[in-house]
Amino acid sequence: MNLRSLLRLAVLLSVVLSLPALLPRMQAERPGPVVLIMDGEEVADQARFTGKTFLQVIREYQALGVQGVALYEQSVRNWVSRGLLTYHPSNTLQLLYPNAQIKPGWFYLTGPVSLLEAMVARWNIPTERVLIGTQTWLATPVNVDFFPAGYDLALARELKAQGFYLVARPFDHPYRKYDVELVPPEADAVVFAGLDVLGYKDNLEVVAAGLQGKPMAWIEGTPQRGFAQLSQTLPVKRLFSIRPEWQDKLTPAETADKFVLAARERGHQLLYLRPYKQPSDTEAFLTILRRDLERSSIPIGTPTARDFSPSPLRFVALVGILAGLALLAVGLPQPWGIPVAVLLTLFALGVARGDAGPLLAAMVFPALGFLERHLPGLRLWLAAVLYSLAGVVFLAALGSTPQSVLGLEPFRGVSLTLVVPPLLVALSFLPAAYKPALNALYNHPLKLGEVAVALLGLAVVGLAVLRRGNDAAPSIVPEWELQLRAFLQDVMVRPRFKEIFAHALAPVALLLPWPTWLKNVLLVLVAVGMGSILNTFSHYHTPLSISFFRVLNGLLIGLAVGLVGVWVIRRVREWWFK
Repeated sequence: MNLRSLLRLAVLLSVVLSLPALLPRMQAERPGPVVLIMDGEEVADQARFTGKTFLQVIREYQALGVQGVALYEQSVRNWVSRGLLTYHPSNTLQLLYPNAQIKPGWFYLTGPVSLLEAMVARWNIPTERVLIGTQTWLATPVNVDFFPAGYDLALARELKAQGFYLVARPFDHPYRKYDVELVPPEADAVVFAGLDVLGYKDNLEVVAAGLQGKPMAWIEGTPQRGFAQLSQTLPVKRLFSIRPEWQDKLTPAETADKFVLAARERGHQLLYLRPYKQPSDTEAFLTILRRDLERSSIPIGTPTARDFSPSPLRFVALVGILAGLALLAVGLPQPWGIPVAVLLTLFALGVARGDAGPLLAAMVFPALGFLERHLPGLRLWLAAVLYSLAGVVFLAALGSTPQSVLGLEPFRGVSLTLVVPPLLVALSFLPAAYKPALNALYNHPLKLGEVAVALLGLAVVGLAVLRRGNDAAPSIVPEWELQLRAFLQDVMVRPRFKEIFAHALAPVALLLPWPTWLKNVLLVLVAVGMGSILNTFSHYHTPLSISFFRVLNGLLIGLAVGLVGVWVIRRVREWWFK
């Protein structure tokens, strides 16, 4: 048995031994249960508009499946607008009490003593209590109009008694204290307002202790400074919401589809809802949402913790990755093999540091199948797929931690997973006698067709990099493709177009008699799709089963399209050369 065979065997054994390391994650990331949470401020606005009470409106939503309410921490202005407090700057209060001893430039509050005392306990500013007229006023030199002033605790207790899942929404302020009750005791979870968590950045330890183990919500697309530090000691649940201005542009069915997708394919358990302007649209939205969640077998209920302990077997993947790196070193044209392998290792360590193993797997394994040149036809493509899936096992086994699955520690080096594999495949086509080959390439007379193919290949690779992840610019994705994505998403786990394209090119490249240079160019483009397989699984927050079926659907659809393309090209050639 030669060295290559030993290395292949090492990769195979490492895959088999690493597979059990995926089980803890798979057991923890089953979709649901999810809870539908209605924004409390929206409910309060609707109650005022319709003349109903908060409880009457939320009970109507409860009948439509809403089981959660987000209660905001009130500001002084909120309490004033509700008539619980009276607030005056010194100049207006002086007009009401011309003989009172009122300090110029100060601000004065009066209302229930218990409420005033609770507010003062939250502030780190000078205050005085003075008797003006027949009332005791709280005086302060600072305008406290937008200072945190506590929660409606009576409402929180009533909602909890009726079985609602309560989400507290505290907001930070430079003059607030943190050694007081930060959220109502009835709260089931905490969603921080703004771009920073409560207490960022000097009071995070006090806040972590004050929240008493309550789960925090990780809002996708809205990173908050200080969240990572708090997540070291507090549990985390993923939350999905849609901004009101965006929701207004969507139909109820489109909005419901996005929430179902978030619950099914991205592990969200807290679905944060806002009503439409028209009650009929809100009712339709909630009806469709409940129906589609049921169709997807996602239960509505109290979210459970998604914590798990990574298996020690995951470290076996390191052996497989090293074996794959060695296969690359011996498979590339010499003397490039070892220097390239060393360079990739150093590059992975520099970019990902402690997560260099998953990044190495994502860069190396999509290219390994293309080094098996002895395999004829589609067997070469199949080898590339199998090597890529082996890299998937290693990447997922090493990279799957509670933090990464929640999206708190994203994969580092996403662009490299799409750029490096095709570069390695292109390097593998370099002849052993590379100097004469490079001279011949330099002196090669250019043809318009060759230039067009080269530019097309570069454009495809560039487009793949620009459209990586879920945040590609809308201008890059045409409208017809967005509509096609939505259709595929409704009927299956939507495959990635990069993978469909690459798998479709494989039969075209391997089953037709192209010139060697053109076949190699096509295989480099196929390698982009193999890198996309690893890129798909690098989205750790997506359940493994979803990523698997996304890749499988892309493989099957792409292969079918490619075989049809082979038949069409053969017929066209027969007609052209007839």
